[in-house]
Amino acid sequence: MASIRREIVTPAAPEAVWDAIRDVGALHTRLVPGFVVDTRLEAGARVVTFGNGMVVREPIVAIDEEARRVVWSAETPAFSHYNGAVQVFAEPSGSRVAWTADFLPDDAAATVAPMIEQGMAVMKTTLDALR
Repeated sequence: MASIRREIVTPAAPEAVWDAIRDVGALHTRLVPGFVVDTRLEAGARVVTFGNGMVVREPIVAIDEEARRVVWSAETPAFSHYNGAVQVFAEPSGSRVAWTADFLPDDAAATVAPMIEQGMAVMKTTLDALR
Protein backbone atom coordinates (compact mmCIF):
# COMPACT_ATOMS: atom_id res chain seq x y z
CA MET A 1 0.00 0.00 0.00
CA ALA A 2 1.34 3.42 -0.93
CA SER A 3 1.37 6.15 1.69
CA ILE A 4 1.96 9.86 1.14
CA ARG A 5 2.25 12.47 3.89
CA ARG A 6 2.71 16.19 3.33
CA GLU A 7 2.74 19.04 5.84
CA ILE A 8 2.41 22.80 5.83
CA VAL A 9 2.95 25.38 8.55
CA THR A 10 0.76 28.46 8.79
CA PRO A 11 0.71 31.42 11.19
CA ALA A 12 -3.07 30.96 11.57
CA ALA A 13 -4.32 29.87 15.00
CA PRO A 14 -5.09 26.15 15.38
CA GLU A 15 -8.71 26.91 16.32
CA ALA A 16 -9.26 28.87 13.09
CA VAL A 17 -7.51 26.22 10.99
CA TRP A 18 -9.55 23.44 12.59
CA ASP A 19 -12.78 25.36 12.05
CA ALA A 20 -12.06 25.47 8.29
CA ILE A 21 -10.90 21.85 8.06
CA ARG A 22 -13.77 20.35 10.04
CA ASP A 23 -16.27 22.08 7.72
CA VAL A 24 -16.22 19.09 5.35
CA GLY A 25 -18.86 20.55 3.04
CA ALA A 26 -17.00 23.78 2.35
CA LEU A 27 -13.68 22.62 0.88
CA HIS A 28 -14.27 24.78 -2.19
CA THR A 29 -14.85 27.99 -0.20
CA ARG A 30 -12.98 27.70 3.10
CA LEU A 31 -9.98 25.45 2.53
CA VAL A 32 -8.86 24.79 -1.05
CA PRO A 33 -10.76 27.15 -3.41
CA GLY A 34 -9.90 26.49 -7.03
CA PHE A 35 -8.29 23.14 -6.26
CA VAL A 36 -11.82 22.02 -5.33
CA VAL A 37 -14.57 23.87 -7.19
CA ASP A 38 -17.63 22.29 -5.55
CA THR A 39 -18.49 20.19 -2.50
CA ARG A 40 -21.93 18.67 -2.00
CA LEU A 41 -22.93 16.89 1.20
CA GLU A 42 -24.83 13.59 1.17
CA ALA A 43 -25.71 11.31 4.07
CA GLY A 44 -22.35 10.47 5.64
CA ALA A 45 -20.31 11.66 2.66
CA ARG A 46 -19.31 14.56 0.48
CA VAL A 47 -19.12 14.67 -3.31
CA VAL A 48 -16.05 16.65 -4.32
CA THR A 49 -15.50 18.25 -7.73
CA PHE A 50 -11.85 19.05 -8.30
CA GLY A 51 -10.57 21.88 -10.49
CA ASN A 52 -9.40 19.33 -13.05
CA GLY A 53 -13.00 18.09 -13.48
CA MET A 54 -12.62 14.87 -11.49
CA VAL A 55 -15.62 14.09 -9.24
CA VAL A 56 -15.15 11.78 -6.24
CA ARG A 57 -17.58 10.63 -3.55
CA GLU A 58 -15.79 10.71 -0.19
CA PRO A 59 -17.49 8.99 2.76
CA ILE A 60 -16.54 10.79 5.97
CA VAL A 61 -15.05 8.22 8.35
CA ALA A 62 -14.42 10.49 11.35
CA ILE A 63 -14.37 14.08 12.53
CA ASP A 64 -12.32 13.94 15.72
CA GLU A 65 -12.72 17.22 17.61
CA GLU A 66 -10.16 16.36 20.28
CA ALA A 67 -7.40 15.31 17.86
CA ARG A 68 -8.47 17.95 15.29
CA ARG A 69 -8.51 15.27 12.60
CA VAL A 70 -10.82 14.52 9.67
CA VAL A 71 -10.68 11.09 8.01
CA TRP A 72 -12.34 10.10 4.74
CA SER A 73 -12.28 7.39 2.11
CA ALA A 74 -12.78 7.73 -1.64
CA GLU A 75 -15.12 5.81 -3.91
CA THR A 76 -13.64 5.87 -7.39
CA PRO A 77 -12.54 3.23 -9.90
CA ALA A 78 -9.02 4.69 -9.72
CA PHE A 79 -8.47 3.11 -6.26
CA SER A 80 -9.22 -0.27 -4.76
CA HIS A 81 -8.56 1.43 -1.39
CA TYR A 82 -8.15 5.07 -0.35
CA ASN A 83 -8.01 6.50 3.15
CA GLY A 84 -7.20 10.17 3.66
CA ALA A 85 -6.71 12.22 6.81
CA VAL A 86 -5.97 15.84 7.59
CA GLN A 87 -4.90 16.81 11.09
CA VAL A 88 -4.13 20.14 12.76
CA PHE A 89 -1.34 20.54 15.32
CA ALA A 90 -0.64 23.61 17.45
CA GLU A 91 2.77 25.18 16.88
CA PRO A 92 4.40 28.01 18.85
CA SER A 93 3.84 30.41 15.95
CA GLY A 94 0.58 29.04 14.53
CA SER A 95 -0.40 25.63 13.19
CA ARG A 96 0.97 22.63 11.35
CA VAL A 97 -1.38 20.73 9.04
CA ALA A 98 -0.62 17.17 7.94
CA TRP A 99 -2.39 15.41 5.06
CA THR A 100 -1.88 11.64 4.85
CA ALA A 101 -3.18 9.37 2.11
CA ASP A 102 -2.93 5.55 2.09
CA PHE A 103 -4.10 3.87 -1.10
CA LEU A 104 -4.01 1.01 -3.58
CA PRO A 105 -2.81 0.51 -6.23
CA ASP A 106 0.68 1.68 -5.34
CA ASP A 107 1.33 3.06 -8.81
CA ALA A 108 -1.39 5.68 -8.27
CA ALA A 109 1.24 7.59 -6.26
CA ALA A 110 2.38 9.25 -9.49
CA THR A 111 -1.06 10.89 -9.70
CA VAL A 112 -1.87 11.31 -6.01
CA ALA A 113 1.37 12.99 -4.85
CA PRO A 114 1.13 15.98 -7.23
CA MET A 115 -2.55 16.46 -6.36
CA ILE A 116 -1.81 16.50 -2.64
CA GLU A 117 1.07 18.92 -3.16
CA GLN A 118 -1.13 21.24 -5.21
CA GLY A 119 -3.91 21.01 -2.63
CA MET A 120 -1.52 21.75 0.22
CA ALA A 121 -0.14 24.82 -1.59
CA VAL A 122 -3.68 26.19 -2.03
CA MET A 123 -4.52 25.28 1.57
CA LYS A 124 -1.48 27.17 2.86
CA THR A 125 -2.41 30.29 0.91
CA THR A 126 -6.00 30.10 2.19
CA LEU A 127 -5.06 29.43 5.82
CA ASP A 128 -2.31 32.07 5.86
CA ALA A 129 -5.02 34.64 5.08
CA LEU A 130 -6.86 33.73 8.33
CA ARG A 131 -4.35 35.40 10.62
